[in-house]
Amino acid sequence: MSLFEKEDEQRRREVQPLAARMRPRTLDEFVGQEHFLGEGKILRRLIRADRLGSVIFYGPPGTGKTTLARILATETKSVFQQISAVTSGVKELREIIDGAARRLLASGQKTVLFIDEIHRFNRAQQDVLLPHVEEGGLVFVGATTENPFFSMTSALVSRSRVFEFLPLTPEHIKVIVRRALTDRERGLGNYEVIMEEEALEFLAQACEGDARRALSALEVAVLSSETFPLRLTRQLMEDSLQRKAIVYDRQGDAHYDTISALIKSIRGSDPDAATYWLAKMLEAGEDVRFIARRLMILASEDIGNADPTALPLAVAAAHACEMIGLPECRLNLAQVVIYLACAPKSNAVIKAIDEALEDIRSGRVLPVPVHLRDANYPGAKRLGHGQGYVYSQEEPDAIAEQDYLGVDKTYYVPSDRGFEKELKARLEVIRERLGRANKKISDLPDASTSSLPEGSSSPPRLRKARKTKENQS
Repeated sequence: MSLFEKEDEQRRREVQPLAARMRPRTLDEFVGQEHFLGEGKILRRLIRADRLGSVIFYGPPGTGKTTLARILATETKSVFQQISAVTSGVKELREIIDGAARRLLASGQKTVLFIDEIHRFNRAQQDVLLPHVEEGGLVFVGATTENPFFSMTSALVSRSRVFEFLPLTPEHIKVIVRRALTDRERGLGNYEVIMEEEALEFLAQACEGDARRALSALEVAVLSSETFPLRLTRQLMEDSLQRKAIVYDRQGDAHYDTISALIKSIRGSDPDAATYWLAKMLEAGEDVRFIARRLMILASEDIGNADPTALPLAVAAAHACEMIGLPECRLNLAQVVIYLACAPKSNAVIKAIDEALEDIRSGRVLPVPVHLRDANYPGAKRLGHGQGYVYSQEEPDAIAEQDYLGVDKTYYVPSDRGFEKELKARLEVIRERLGRANKKISDLPDASTSSLPEGSSSPPRLRKARKTKENQS
């Protein structure tokens, strides 16, 4: 490197932000992602063997996707080419690919093509990469904050290894911040700075695993100060840490992950966690109608008759969202989320209907017992419809001792929680009066043998009725 080149490099470094200057240059300097980059892990082994192939880096901002792509090129002695799917098109992509092919033929040197925000490329643009990914001369590295299995073509994903980047831990962030404070060449080591442990702990937690955000806040705190030596306090770090934009795409991975966290927190009876996930969705701009619909489903699926008021309350909240809108309807949603989280839980309703559906789909289709068939039309009596039917309203407790299914089968099994505890006690009395016995599902007849002759005058296993009203429906 000539003297002028060194001076140019020094000027570029001076204007770069701290996060850019402190990018790790080797694998040993890289912090985090030990699950695939630690000693003996798959990606490190592939790099050392120079058998990398094409990869997709998926994860939140500030976790090292771009940095690691640069390191891959350095470690494999490849030429590094970077483009953004937001600003680049097929023409630029083809020029880089053609240049990589010529370079490989001329010198045998590979090219690492790093495409940031790769999910922004449409299907046609992604398909341009396919033949070159398979040839091996071009190492494709795509970076995305969205789940590639949702946002990218299956053809490109299937030809690439997918590595998920996790948010950095507070301990990772502390290592990075301490390194920046002591590095005299690229960091802030030339400044007299003393960072209080409380301030470091706050920064490590508040940046939420984003190293870029932590270094940016540190740089603001140091460079905005006029007097040195400088003591970095927690208050100073709070003032320097800017509000983070929420990573959330209403059509992408964060959308489904967050609603999943909300539903599972409510199901797990944790109103505090449920309130947080609701707040995150609201702050990120989620459609309140989507949230309300999921709450109505949950009210029946996970609470059901353990608290019959849960569903009306969820429906009322959905109606309030339509009538009021944001920001006020956040109160309605918060009320119902907290109520549902605290309500007794039961999945007896969904288990009952799903088991009945499974019986029907498996071919166990029962005919309507003759005594329950419609008897209100001419000729029904000649077919025997309605014969033996007992009008339950005139029976003690409005419970008639008769068969309503044709076989002995129990679908609804109430829990011992909430209102279902009362239902369970009442059902024991009802089922005793109905005279049912618990039989195995294998006792249900198949559809091929379950039909009755149209002229049959009595249903199968019809129990003796104490009082008969013929031809009533």
